[in-house]
Amino acid sequence: MGSKFRVAFGLVAMMGLAAGLSACHTTAGFGKDLSQGGHALTNSANANAPDAPSP
Repeated sequence: MGSKFRVAFGLVAMMGLAAGLSACHTTAGFGKDLSQGGHALTNSANANAPDAPSP
Protein backbone atom coordinates (compact mmCIF):
# COMPACT_ATOMS: atom_id res chain seq x y z
CA MET A 1 0.00 0.00 0.00
CA GLY A 2 2.83 2.43 0.80
CA SER A 3 4.53 1.72 -2.52
CA LYS A 4 1.46 2.82 -4.51
CA PHE A 5 1.27 6.00 -2.50
CA ARG A 6 4.92 6.81 -3.20
CA VAL A 7 4.50 6.23 -6.93
CA ALA A 8 1.35 8.38 -7.05
CA PHE A 9 2.98 11.12 -4.99
CA GLY A 10 6.07 11.06 -7.21
CA LEU A 11 3.99 11.40 -10.38
CA VAL A 12 1.99 14.30 -8.96
CA ALA A 13 5.18 16.01 -7.82
CA MET A 14 6.81 15.64 -11.24
CA MET A 15 3.72 16.99 -13.01
CA GLY A 16 3.65 19.99 -10.67
CA LEU A 17 7.34 20.62 -11.20
CA ALA A 18 6.96 20.45 -14.99
CA ALA A 19 4.03 22.88 -14.90
CA GLY A 20 5.93 25.26 -12.64
CA LEU A 21 9.02 25.30 -14.82
CA SER A 22 7.09 25.90 -18.02
CA ALA A 23 5.16 28.77 -16.40
CA CYS A 24 8.38 30.66 -15.66
CA HIS A 25 9.01 31.31 -19.35
CA THR A 26 5.41 32.40 -19.88
CA THR A 27 5.51 34.85 -16.98
CA ALA A 28 8.81 36.35 -18.12
CA GLY A 29 7.50 36.79 -21.65
CA PHE A 30 4.31 38.42 -20.38
CA GLY A 31 6.38 40.86 -18.29
CA LYS A 32 8.48 41.84 -21.30
CA ASP A 33 5.38 42.37 -23.44
CA LEU A 34 3.77 44.49 -20.76
CA SER A 35 6.92 46.56 -20.36
CA GLN A 36 7.19 47.17 -24.11
CA GLY A 37 3.56 48.27 -24.17
CA GLY A 38 4.25 50.75 -21.38
CA HIS A 39 7.24 52.17 -23.21
CA ALA A 40 5.19 52.55 -26.40
CA LEU A 41 2.44 54.37 -24.51
CA THR A 42 4.95 56.70 -22.84
CA ASN A 43 6.67 57.49 -26.13
CA SER A 44 3.34 58.20 -27.81
CA ALA A 45 2.27 60.49 -24.98
CA ASN A 46 5.56 62.38 -25.13
CA ALA A 47 5.36 62.75 -28.91
CA ASN A 48 1.80 64.14 -28.79
CA ALA A 49 2.16 66.35 -25.72
CA PRO A 50 1.74 70.10 -26.18
CA ASP A 51 4.92 72.17 -25.89
CA ALA A 52 3.60 74.41 -23.10
CA PRO A 53 1.17 73.21 -20.44
CA SER A 54 -2.14 75.09 -20.18
CA PRO A 55 -2.79 76.80 -16.84
